[in-house]
Amino acid sequence: MPWMECSQMSSRLEFVRLAQAHDANISALCTAFGISRKTGYKWLQRHELGGVDGLANRSRRPSNSPGRSSRDVEATIVDLHRAYPCWGARKLKALLPDGFPDLHHSTIDSILRRNGCELVPLTNPGKLALSRFEHEAPNLLWQMDFKGHFPLTDAAARRCHPLTVLDDHSRFNICLIACSAESGEQVQTALIQAFRKYGLPQRITCDNGPPWGTAGRGTVSALEAWMIRLGVRVGHSTPYHPQTQGKDERFHRTLKRELLERYGFNSIELCQASFDRWRDEYNLIRPHQALGQCPPVSRYSVSGRAYPESLPTIEYEPEDEVRMVRRTGRIKYNSDEHFIGEGLKGQPVAVRQSAIDGVMDVFYCSQKIRTLDLRKTA
Repeated sequence: MPWMECSQMSSRLEFVRLAQAHDANISALCTAFGISRKTGYKWLQRHELGGVDGLANRSRRPSNSPGRSSRDVEATIVDLHRAYPCWGARKLKALLPDGFPDLHHSTIDSILRRNGCELVPLTNPGKLALSRFEHEAPNLLWQMDFKGHFPLTDAAARRCHPLTVLDDHSRFNICLIACSAESGEQVQTALIQAFRKYGLPQRITCDNGPPWGTAGRGTVSALEAWMIRLGVRVGHSTPYHPQTQGKDERFHRTLKRELLERYGFNSIELCQASFDRWRDEYNLIRPHQALGQCPPVSRYSVSGRAYPESLPTIEYEPEDEVRMVRRTGRIKYNSDEHFIGEGLKGQPVAVRQSAIDGVMDVFYCSQKIRTLDLRKTA
């Protein structure tokens, strides 16, 4: 049992005084004070050599630390932390220059704490995934979504709606755009810029509601129809299942932690300027744990499918029955009207026989968008 913390010095001094008596029973005193005989003789010896001051606690720090990092090494670690205050020891380790001592990440963490560096805690880090699925090459899948909007600091109390697009294979951020609203027009403008710079992906996944989809109908929106016509297959995440877009959701957490929670913006323009700077850091410098602590740019390459400045002509097979979608979003087929989607008004669609007799598939360009069951009575 250790000494009582509240009266450590007085207890030790009392023990020593009693033990110095001519007829003192050291063993009995040690039992009474709740210490071992070895501890009792240690304090008697320290008092003899140093008096009352010898009873104070001594530093446990070794007199010589040959394995301790040099001041230059610690200065380099601290400078890296100041440049990237939100990054942990593993990411800082990946940025150390060639020829630098091979430090364990726990050593780097100790250096930061020893130098009084304030470490930014993770916000709800959750559990690490036991396995991760990713597409085998860049541009096979892009994930697209809006990060939750946040207020700007101007008097008009406007809000910013960050639009994010992430490549599934490389985690490379294709675009990070500060939008003033979650409109299809702003998304299309941002995607045109991305397509011109990086080419067309094979597939894009997005949410279900506007502007990606249509409210409550589950049909093709005008934005989705435009992407399909470009030859980009469009998929939608499972409702109430954010894991479908897990990499983009994780990107949102990083964006929030490293930028949005640390700074305020008083205009969309200043917000976009900060987005551009942070995006370059994320894509070109920031080590990513799932990529072996390499930045996303190390695994990304542009698509070989160039963006066509003019939309390609819509062509169907000779055996297809082509119908024009009316302004109401409906087509007339087999003497009945069938709702196809308001996003396709004025566009031709193809009706094809499916593998089931009496059931027809409706295609827009190369993507099946609806099924007509003619066996059902009106």
